[in-house]
Amino acid sequence: MKRFVPFLLAILALAAPGMGRAETGAWVKSGPVEARLVASVQGVGDLAKIPLGLEVRLEPGWKTYWRTPGDAGFAPRLDWSESRNLKATELIYPAPHRFTVLGFETAGYDAEVLFPIAATPAEPGKPLDLALKAELLVCSTICVPEMVALSLSIPEGPAAPGPSANDIARAQSLVPGDGRASGLTVTAVRGQGAALEVEVTAREPMVAPDVFVETDPPVTFAAPKPQFLDGDRRAILRLDATDPTPGLDLAGRAMTLTVVDGNRSVEAPATAAAGLGGGAGAAPAGLLAMLGVALLGGLILNLMPCVLPVLSLKLLSIVQHGGRAPAAVRAGFLASAAGILTSFLILAGALVAVKAAGGAVGWGIQFQQPLFLVFMVVLVTLFAANLWGLFELPLPRAIADRMGGPEGQGLGGQFVTGAFATLLATPCSAPFLGTAVGFALARGALEVFAIFAALGVGLALPYLLIAAFPRAARLLPRPGRWMVALRRVLGGALALTALWLLSVLVVQVGEVPALAVAVLMGGLVASLWLGRRLAETARWAGAALAGLLAVVAFAVPAVFGPSAGAAPVAESAAARWTVFDEAAIREQVAAGRIVFVDVTADWCITCQANKKLVLNRGTVAQRLEDAGTVTAMRADWTRPDESIARYLARHGRYGIPFNIVYGPGAPEGIALPELLTEGAVLDALDRASGKIKS
Repeated sequence: MKRFVPFLLAILALAAPGMGRAETGAWVKSGPVEARLVASVQGVGDLAKIPLGLEVRLEPGWKTYWRTPGDAGFAPRLDWSESRNLKATELIYPAPHRFTVLGFETAGYDAEVLFPIAATPAEPGKPLDLALKAELLVCSTICVPEMVALSLSIPEGPAAPGPSANDIARAQSLVPGDGRASGLTVTAVRGQGAALEVEVTAREPMVAPDVFVETDPPVTFAAPKPQFLDGDRRAILRLDATDPTPGLDLAGRAMTLTVVDGNRSVEAPATAAAGLGGGAGAAPAGLLAMLGVALLGGLILNLMPCVLPVLSLKLLSIVQHGGRAPAAVRAGFLASAAGILTSFLILAGALVAVKAAGGAVGWGIQFQQPLFLVFMVVLVTLFAANLWGLFELPLPRAIADRMGGPEGQGLGGQFVTGAFATLLATPCSAPFLGTAVGFALARGALEVFAIFAALGVGLALPYLLIAAFPRAARLLPRPGRWMVALRRVLGGALALTALWLLSVLVVQVGEVPALAVAVLMGGLVASLWLGRRLAETARWAGAALAGLLAVVAFAVPAVFGPSAGAAPVAESAAARWTVFDEAAIREQVAAGRIVFVDVTADWCITCQANKKLVLNRGTVAQRLEDAGTVTAMRADWTRPDESIARYLARHGRYGIPFNIVYGPGAPEGIALPELLTEGAVLDALDRASGKIKS
């Protein structure tokens, strides 16, 4: 008999009031639908909100509806009036599916769905007796409103997880969020007439994205026509209203968008910008216009401060052509232009590959990598040593003749000079360049290669002009002994460039490894100098030692690793800069303050020029130093930082400098040009304060 005692006790427990699994209600069936209430907890505990669920099952071929059903139907209607100790409830909707029947568009669920519910007790800690009358419209070939009366009692006691806790948590994970978990982001919304374009990006490739639009007054849209880009990680979804009212124009319309791709979803409020432009039909015109912008940006890049270190190479290249035959002049300058264009295409290919792999992309971000900095230090040092006459790279006679001249002065040397000029130009951003790069990197591989090719042509345009009119080179002085002194001076300019690169390396890996690289480069130059003064056999020994020191330099970042801590925020006498905090911007603006954001990096020469010429001097510095009204934030992108990369991407920027001003008069921000002027900054500060209307 003792063996049966536990079973009898279990039966009595189930039969006793309030002693059963109160967290799970009974199934109630009505027509093709059955439903029940479930809870995540076994007792109310002291919870201010109790997680519940309305679980619905439908017979095959039947469906029920989302909160915005579309052309027909209605959302669940819930009546909790007969419940006890219940103050309020919130029904939460998982991401819906689209149903298209005879041209009618609806959104909802089939087979089964669990709606999460947040219930607020009137008196926390007291038992919760729930009584629900749920009216659900279910449709197949016909539609039938069904009413189910459900009940659930949750007793006092600890809020321990119940058997339905996992099911409710799974349903909550299907509720569209802000995109941080799903990896989906709505990056742009454009409207024109009854057409809408929604641009979406994703961490992982998209398969079948759909978008549901909620706006007032309601507008129903047909299923979107997606255009996939960037390895299916970006999609432009084109929607057309199914039955638009006369004169409908979606431009400027506020709306809530729910994007769904499989089990991933995101919900985002948006206001449609005027005009369409992301779709396939408008792309060619936009691309042609942006190619012109890129060409102009590449041309202006020749005048930027970052190209000053390259000036020595350009000047030497031009002087070396003095007195040559027009054909030789044309060939030399075309070779330099080819080096520039090839380098830009290689950069484009690298950015496309990184983007396809899901990495952050941007103009000049290779300077965030210590190995690339070491490579540039070694390369610049070798160029300087070559200009100083410490070594030459003689080619075999047959090859030298084909290349157009001895000792690297032929086409091969001119090609390398062009490529080197491109590498040293990348830490700088010229007017129009940021716009063109942002356009390209926000789109597909075709646009990236086209825009970067136009940038290369723009940077190479001076070379191409001389190649087109080679007789202009006759105006140049003929090479002579004076070039020896010129080469030494220009080599010194490149040595200063190497020191600047080492200063950037200090931020990346610390002072000790950067000093180690500097010592190795000093040894490299000394080895070449000694080898130049010794016998022929010793020269090769000096060259071999120099090569060994260069290889050891590449191992320094791996041995030491990155320096501890984040890159410091630059302090200056002109402004009290705080660390960039995107979440704090809205709080500061809501408090009536102006926020000036400076996205910068030690390797960005244009950024340093902006600080020295505008931000750290005069009236601008005084305004930024006014801690009572202005918060000056600095985002240091010297090292890779995903949060800064995302911030730039949300503003359509993929390069720096980037400066933007927020304030009560400009809560969405006023973006400034790449090259700052005092007038532009002061005007933006005044407009952001609300003193001047935009």
